Amino acid sequence: MRRIDREVKDQAEVLDILQRCSTVRIVMQGEEYPYAVPVSFGMEVVGDTPVIYFHCAPVGKKADLLRKNPKVCVEGDIFLRTEQTEHGITTRYESVIGFGECRFLTDPEEIRHGLKTVIDHYGYSDYPLDRCRGMEHLLVGRVELKELTGKHNLPDTLTAADKAARKFM
Repeated sequence: MRRIDREVKDQAEVLDILQRCSTVRIVMQGEEYPYAVPVSFGMEVVGDTPVIYFHCAPVGKKADLLRKNPKVCVEGDIFLRTEQTEHGITTRYESVIGFGECRFLTDPEEIRHGLKTVIDHYGYSDYPLDRCRGMEHLLVGRVELKELTGKHNLPDTLTAADKAARKFM
């Protein structure tokens, strides 16, 4: 990381940023170019390892590419605002980048756990999974993040609008 002054060194803070993201992008090796796709997700920490869950269709480009090469980069960010400074224009933000491998779940209990983690992330903890139609027609991906870093460019004082932008749920 070139801008060490923007690095988030406390892993608990890095996890907090990830938890507050509304969407992450999963970047995988495409056929000719890298392929990035935004996904709804849930996360948990197992031991000391952050784990991301997402769902997708069982057929399509994302599933095909992940089956060929499960190594991924996961990116999440929270945009606060842009502002003028003495030296130009800057963006106030928080972000995370992680690296890991994706595994599609096959065990029904693991699938339910992964989906529950996703709906919990979006504030629907009480929603019964049994009411979700089409569960038998989807894949649930699990990415163990072997590396996770955070970066931010926060103002010295956060405005009420900044604080609102930093909250996901």
